[in-house]
Amino acid sequence: MKLLTKAIAEKLDKNWPDDSGDCVPVLKIFNPCGAATWLITCRDPENPDYLWGLCDLGLGFPELGTVLLSELQSVKCPPFGLGLERDLHFTAEHGIKVYAQAARAEGRITFNAELLEAAATQCASE
Repeated sequence: MKLLTKAIAEKLDKNWPDDSGDCVPVLKIFNPCGAATWLITCRDPENPDYLWGLCDLGLGFPELGTVLLSELQSVKCPPFGLGLERDLHFTAEHGIKVYAQAARAEGRITFNAELLEAAATQCASE
């Protein structure tokens, strides 16, 4: 599966740079054979391999940071050799700060409505 469509790439480029650090994620990438998940908010138009978002390798320590598109595209999951997938049905309902706050509390990226609302409340009060 192609991780970036032209429309997604344009949205990611449009979000760069985001001085607030709170763009709404445009893209969710996941490992179909494991727990790794990435919520990507933007891409550097001058270096399209450079993505930024919430990265969760499934080890209990999700963090905001960068990832290379080429690295994501090169991942092959044993034993079947599957690559990473783009969630075709993903639509973000919060900015990345809310997802990051909820992920820190849960130890993984979560889409639990109660946890996200609690994180949104906490982010709004900061």
